[in-house]
Amino acid sequence: MAVKMKTESGIIDSNAVTPLHVPEIHGNEWKYVKECLDTGWVSSVGPFVERFEKDLAKFVGTKFAVATVNGTAAIHVSLMVAGVRADDEVLVPSLTFIAPANAVRYIGAWPVLIDVERKHWQMDADKTIDFLENKCVWRDNALYNKSTGRRVKAILPVHILGNPVDMDPILAAAKKYNLAVIEDATESLGAKYKGRLLGTLGGIASFSFNGNKIITTGGGGMIVTDNEEWARKAKYLTTQAKDDPIEYVHNETGYNYRLTNLLAAVGCAQLEQLPEFILAKRRTAANYLKALSGIPGITPMAEAEWAYSTFWLFTILVDPKVYGMDSRALMQKMSRANIQTRPLWQPLHRSPSLANCGHFDCPVADDLNRMALSLPCSVGLKDEEFQRVIDVLTENKNAK
Repeated sequence: MAVKMKTESGIIDSNAVTPLHVPEIHGNEWKYVKECLDTGWVSSVGPFVERFEKDLAKFVGTKFAVATVNGTAAIHVSLMVAGVRADDEVLVPSLTFIAPANAVRYIGAWPVLIDVERKHWQMDADKTIDFLENKCVWRDNALYNKSTGRRVKAILPVHILGNPVDMDPILAAAKKYNLAVIEDATESLGAKYKGRLLGTLGGIASFSFNGNKIITTGGGGMIVTDNEEWARKAKYLTTQAKDDPIEYVHNETGYNYRLTNLLAAVGCAQLEQLPEFILAKRRTAANYLKALSGIPGITPMAEAEWAYSTFWLFTILVDPKVYGMDSRALMQKMSRANIQTRPLWQPLHRSPSLANCGHFDCPVADDLNRMALSLPCSVGLKDEEFQRVIDVLTENKNAK
């Protein structure tokens, strides 16, 4: 009997041969980590932390970067330095991992959950603007939710699955109503919107380097911004808000959010390989798009004409009436073939932990949750592994 085991991407059978998404380690990772061990610089101070920040900022094209222990910490601090306070409201898409909504709640603020659009599955710019225009009122130089009376302070678009949100309408609305735009690009490092790298579109942005991301530090995150004051404040808050590190004076509540030198060393090595990784992901996506074109009932994720996607998790929609089984049945079939897949997240407006947060109908998020299934797409996915996925997909009686 196969034993269940936990991986970076979830729970799979121990004899699984094709995982969903695992790290690719074949660069200078061992060399840089050994340097940390040899020199004793292993904790949250060390040359690789600063190097990782500098290299990531250069890659993205921002002036500043601040390394954190994970992507959630990066979002949390980004919200704080952008001026979000307790009882403020922040617009967040309903279809995303729960981390950004949790980060809003850490502050005592409230996420307002917005549906996603049907074509590319990203935060719906039209519904975002409709909320701002018709569900809010401008008074005393601020925007307030008519229903709750709370101040609307920020928009937190989440670029899911390696694809960008359609940002220009959101940025225009944010400018009109003086709202901060805090990009969650934790799944989309290297992706572009109209030629601009994600992380450079709003006032501040966050990345994640969890084990299943396109590059990894095992755990880790990064804040990027062009705002020097915000960057300085972010570093202050992530290093326990030390006003006098000799006498241990702290004038504000700080956080132990600094990335370690060991993990930053891995990040430096991974970042050196990122262009290669992106090309590998795009090749895999192109292969999937070609192979899936003849399977009725399977709709693969689409790249917008203005987008350059990194296709972090290549995801399909399964129409049970046409394909002959639903996404969960297909997931079980894949598991029996020792291929790991996974559905998208429970929409946040369905989460019991966010039951008291504001939301409207989110039918697209509901549909995508029921229909979506992410397929194996590691950077190092082998040709034979890819073919096994396609073979299982085409075994269905309705597939051609």
